[in-house]
Amino acid sequence: MTTALDVSACAPWIGRTEESEDLVTLHAVRGMRAIFDDDAPFKEGDLLPPAWHWMFNNPVARQSQLGRDGHPKRGGFLPPIELPRRMWAGSEVTFEAPIRVGDRIRRASRIESLTPKSGSTGSLVFLVVRHEITSSSGGRTVDLQRVVYREDPAPGAPQPKAEPAKHAAEFSMRMEPDPVMLFRFSALTFNGHRIHYDEPYAKTVEGYRGLVVHGPLLALAMLENLRRHQPGAEVRQFSFTPRRPVTTPGAIVACGRRDGAAWDLWTEFEGAAASVARATLA
Repeated sequence: MTTALDVSACAPWIGRTEESEDLVTLHAVRGMRAIFDDDAPFKEGDLLPPAWHWMFNNPVARQSQLGRDGHPKRGGFLPPIELPRRMWAGSEVTFEAPIRVGDRIRRASRIESLTPKSGSTGSLVFLVVRHEITSSSGGRTVDLQRVVYREDPAPGAPQPKAEPAKHAAEFSMRMEPDPVMLFRFSALTFNGHRIHYDEPYAKTVEGYRGLVVHGPLLALAMLENLRRHQPGAEVRQFSFTPRRPVTTPGAIVACGRRDGAAWDLWTEFEGAAASVARATLA
């Protein structure tokens, strides 16, 4: 099927909604803190760090309902886009009121748009999903999530062009993702995508150099770097966009600098910008 036909067939999914409920458990929160090699105590009632809502309300598909990549098969809430590769292409998040550890949370999701494009790697389809997360303590987060669907890579296709970071960092934090870290993050977010733990699949099917570091993990690393530089500050808005894949082995550096009333954040991998973000504090 062509991309245009796929989008036409998927048009009824625009505006589709679903709701889910979850619990902000202390175990999950402590697990995420451990990934960042931090033993800061957490107890019920504490504020959930920004964007840690990504651990909750994730789809729980039966084993028989998984696709070749480990994601749930399409055609339920998400449209049946006939492109095999799917990646998180970023988010724009507004933290209107804080969620707390121990809260019951409800997520109302709506498919906002479906846009076909053509790039150097072939056909692309961008999907935007709006998530509104509310909690029992009065918390509220709005997350505009972008998902990109892509073709399989052509044999011998070059890696995306590396571009250096635009600025020098004022503060930074180094991390060395390894298979254990990626497995633990996948478990916390119930992410079955095989590129994060199945190296033969990541290399031979989806064309990566190794296991792929999760885009949300890079985003949380940028926020963690900001938290350590500005302890106690409340993030009000956060947007991030991946620029190029980060694969293991190798170190990443989460970087930041102040830009007027906001903060420029980015990650560097092999001397180039891997993802970029911008945060505004309350």
